[in-house]
Amino acid sequence: MHEFALWSPYAKSLAVQVDGALYPMSRKGERGWWSVYVDSAASGTDYAFLFDDDPKTYPDPRSAWQPFGVHGPSRIYDHSAFRWTDSRWQAPPLASAVIYELHVGTFTPEGTFSAAIAHLDYLVELGVTHLELMPVAEFPGRFGWGYDGASLFAVAQKYGGPDGLKHFVDACHSRGLAVLLDVVYNHFGPVGSYAMRFGPYLTSRHHTPWGDAVNFEDAGSDEVRRFFIDNAKMWLRDFHIDGLRLDAIHEFMDRSAVHFMEQLSAEIEVLSSTLGRGLILIAESDLNDPRTVTPREAGGHGMDAQWSDDFHHALHTVLNDRDRSGYYADFGTLTALAKALTGVFVNDGRYSQYRGRSHGRPVEGLSAHHFVSFAQNHDQVGNRALGDRLESAVGMERARIAAGIVMMAPAIPMIFQGEEFAASTPFLYFADHEDVQMAKAVSEGRRREFAAFGWDPQVIPDPGSAETFECSKLRWDEIDEGAHREMLDWYRQLIHLRRNSVALNDGDLGHIKVRFDERQRYLILDRGAVKVFVNLGQSRADFAVDEGAALVLASRANVEATLGKVVLPPDTLAIFSLDDSSIM
Repeated sequence: MHEFALWSPYAKSLAVQVDGALYPMSRKGERGWWSVYVDSAASGTDYAFLFDDDPKTYPDPRSAWQPFGVHGPSRIYDHSAFRWTDSRWQAPPLASAVIYELHVGTFTPEGTFSAAIAHLDYLVELGVTHLELMPVAEFPGRFGWGYDGASLFAVAQKYGGPDGLKHFVDACHSRGLAVLLDVVYNHFGPVGSYAMRFGPYLTSRHHTPWGDAVNFEDAGSDEVRRFFIDNAKMWLRDFHIDGLRLDAIHEFMDRSAVHFMEQLSAEIEVLSSTLGRGLILIAESDLNDPRTVTPREAGGHGMDAQWSDDFHHALHTVLNDRDRSGYYADFGTLTALAKALTGVFVNDGRYSQYRGRSHGRPVEGLSAHHFVSFAQNHDQVGNRALGDRLESAVGMERARIAAGIVMMAPAIPMIFQGEEFAASTPFLYFADHEDVQMAKAVSEGRRREFAAFGWDPQVIPDPGSAETFECSKLRWDEIDEGAHREMLDWYRQLIHLRRNSVALNDGDLGHIKVRFDERQRYLILDRGAVKVFVNLGQSRADFAVDEGAALVLASRANVEATLGKVVLPPDTLAIFSLDDSSIM
C-alpha cells in the first residue's frame, strides 16, 4: 500500500493513474492537498496524475525517480532500501575544506556517478576534502549543466539515478571525502517543469532573468517554501549529502518577516542535530551583503559560507589586463585584489562603475572561512565565448600564480574540475533543449551576445550540439604529460602546504596584511609565519626576507633566494616560512 499525496489548489478534481487504473483523490483540509491510498502500489510502481478534464498525465513534482525522463511517469522509490556503509561518517569542518567542483556529465568520458568513483582516490591524493557536484536533479535532453532542472526531487537517470548517487556518496565517505550538491531554488527550467500546473510556484509580483520569480512571499507561498525546504532536507537526509550550494540567492525575491534562507537555515540546523552530523549551506550571491553569512542569532540569514565573486574578479583582472568588460570594469588593480584578500568585498558600499550605483556593505567581525575563493568555476569558464580556461588566457606561469594566491588566501579555496592539471579541454555552455525553437533561440542569442564583444558569430560553439558537450569532457590521459603533470604537482604542493600550516588555516581577517605597488606590479601577502611574494611586473623584482625565513615553494625554478633577500623573475610567486614549527 502506498499513499499518493499532491498539493494542487488549482484542481477541481484529481486522480492518480497506477498500472493503467485511475484512482480518484480526495481533498485534505483547506490548503489544496489531495491524497489517496492504493493497495497495489509499492516501490518500483509507475504512476502519474490527471487534472479535471485534461487527458494529459503529469509526473509528480515531488517524484523521487523519473526513469523515463521529465515528461514520463514517476516511479515510487524506497529510500530505506539502500544499504549504507557510512554510519560513522563525519564531514571535515568547512573551515578546513579544499573544495573541488565537478560536473558529472563531463568529469569522465562515461559521464556517470559510477565512472566518477574511479577517480576519487586521485582527488584524495590531490588533497581535496569536499566535492561539489553541479546540479544532478532530472533535467530534459541528453546533456546540460543542470541549472534548468525540471524534477527537483529526482536524480538524473542519465547520471545513474537515485541509487547511482547514493553509491557515489557512500564511496566518497569511505575515502574521507564530503559531498556538496548545487541546488537551484531561484527558478524552474523552461521545459518539463510541470509544478506550475499544480499550484502557484511562481509569482508575477517579481521578475528575474528567467521570468516570474519563485513565490516565496505571495499567496500559497507556505507550501512553495515547504517544497524547497523539503527538497533540501531530502538530499541531506536520504542521500547523505553533507551540504548544499544554493544557486543565485540574489534572485530570491522575499520580503517576508522570516526570509526563506533564514527558515531553511533553522530547519537544516534541526536536521543536523537530529542526524548527529554536521550539515552546511553555501550561497552564491551577487548582493555583497554580509548578512547572508551572518548567524541568525545576530540578525543574519545563517548561511555557513558564500562564494566570493569579488575575489575572482579582482584576481582575474590583474592576471588578464585585457578583460575589462561587464562586471570586470570595477576591478583590474592590485588595490582591488588586496581589498579582496583582506576585506572580502571590493564593492563594500563604494560606487560600482558596472552598476552605476553604490553597491555592497563591509564585512565586519566575520571569519574569512565564511567565504569561498577561486580562480575558476563553471560560470567563469563556461560563460566565456569559447569556454577557455585561465591558462589559455594568461599563460601557464600566471595560472600557477593564480593557484598560489587562491591556496594562500584566507578564504576557503575551490578548484574547478581539470584546473589542477591545466586541462586542455574547454568547459563550454551546453544545453540539449528538446524544443526546436527554444534551441534555436538559445544558440542565436549566445552568438549575438558575443558578437557584441567583437567575436565572429561563426566560431561560437552551438550549445545544443553534442560535439559542444563531448569536447568539454576531461581528458584523463594528459595528467601525466609535460606541463599538465607540472601543474598537478604544483597544486598538490600548494594544498599540502595549506593543509599543514597553522598560519594558513587562520581565518581572522585582522591577521592578514598585504603590501603592493601598482607601478612595479608586485604584491606581498603576509599570513604571519607564511609570506607570499608575487611579481607580476615585466622585470626582476628584489624583496627583503626576514632573517631565518626559508623558501618553501616557488612557481618557477629560477628564484634566487639568499640570506635576507629573494629575487623573483617576472610572473613568479614564492612562498617563505618564518618558523618551521608552523608547518606540521
